[in-house]
Amino acid sequence: MLSFDTLKDQVADGTVDTVLVCLVDMQGRLMGKRFHAKHFVNGAWEETHCCNYLLATDLAMATPDGYASTSWERGYGDFVMKPDLATLRPVPWLEGTVMVLCDVLDHHTHEDVPHSPRAILKKQVNRLKAMGYDAMCATELEFFLFEKSFDEIRKSGFRDLAPISGYNEDYSILQTTREEHVMRPIRNHLWDAGLPIENSKGEAETGQEELNIKYAAAMDTAEYHTIAKHAVKEIAEQQGHAVTFLPKWSHDKVGSSSHVHQSLWQDGKPAFYDESDALGMSALMKNYMAGLLKYAPDYTAFMAPYINSYKRFMKGTFAPTRIIWSVDNRTAGYRLCGEGSKAIRVECRIPGSDMNPYLAMAGMLAAGIAGIEEGLELQAPAKGDVYQGETGMIPSTLRDAAAALKGSEMLRKALGDDVVDHYVRAAEVEIEDFDRVVTDYEIARGFERA
Repeated sequence: MLSFDTLKDQVADGTVDTVLVCLVDMQGRLMGKRFHAKHFVNGAWEETHCCNYLLATDLAMATPDGYASTSWERGYGDFVMKPDLATLRPVPWLEGTVMVLCDVLDHHTHEDVPHSPRAILKKQVNRLKAMGYDAMCATELEFFLFEKSFDEIRKSGFRDLAPISGYNEDYSILQTTREEHVMRPIRNHLWDAGLPIENSKGEAETGQEELNIKYAAAMDTAEYHTIAKHAVKEIAEQQGHAVTFLPKWSHDKVGSSSHVHQSLWQDGKPAFYDESDALGMSALMKNYMAGLLKYAPDYTAFMAPYINSYKRFMKGTFAPTRIIWSVDNRTAGYRLCGEGSKAIRVECRIPGSDMNPYLAMAGMLAAGIAGIEEGLELQAPAKGDVYQGETGMIPSTLRDAAAALKGSEMLRKALGDDVVDHYVRAAEVEIEDFDRVVTDYEIARGFERA
């Protein structure tokens, strides 16, 4: 990490000439401006501005109607981007460049914009702090690495996609050695950017990778995840390859997830641990997990925000289908890890690789808080193959998840009506856009035979 004084020294001696000033958008991407470093340290570090449509667009940067916060009628005004100097860090894969993340503020009041992802997560973290707890999280990033570059694949119409390997490379050292020209700089550059990288490994499909980052405070974890995802794309492109974080890029391949590990700490000690319990679970942890389970449909749209997200939920693929918990069981939506030890935590296996970590973790923390406040009782853990059973199902479409989000009294209380309505509209935009499209599947299936 960089102090502002160190940055000024590096700018003065010519080591740094560019500052990336970034916000996190609704999709979890970095958006912003490239500042000449001398202008940044001379004054732009205080604030800059951006169009408020950056928090009301879809993946393609279209400006759909229906948002209360901004519209053509309201003129698409400005937001303030306020650099958080505590997030200053080098960007080692780009020459002479550093990065800073921004809070997004209302242009008139200079208060946090409620539907900005950083503000949404910050609110839930602060709720827990007021209760005496610190939220600790970790995310796993899964993605596919391809033989060709982004441009080559785009110009081919995204057809005949060839992953970088030809077989399932889960834990394979031989195959991942062949990918080290991409994965080694990813690990090393991100470490040098201040991210506590643990490891990378081959995942359970052809060309599939996983990057693991050490657990940290929830806000830091969301920051690590967002920067790592951005870096993976840029570093892979520098090596002539494309990557995708699309959860299901082919119907005959397993999908990519982004499991989220979470626990609460109090006074520097794990509050989820109770050595007297058979599994090591404190009463607090049981309440929290019961909240995760009860309200899982409510925040699924934050964990699976697109049409494609739901193609991943298939039995026999290590992606969950049911709202259920189990002990160290990878078929469950919620897995108890580290039972009987101070490392005890819950792993939510529902989120896909396309999640916005700020939104997904905010939804989980809000549900956990509700479980604590309501004193919810945790059901007994499931055993065996939990793809089978009678438990509730994870919403199977974005349409169902959007309806659950819209009707969530818990999230309306935790996040605010305006925030919930904003992200319900985001889901509706995705559904409306997809509903207009005639797919290759429809044409091939019915062109002659219908």
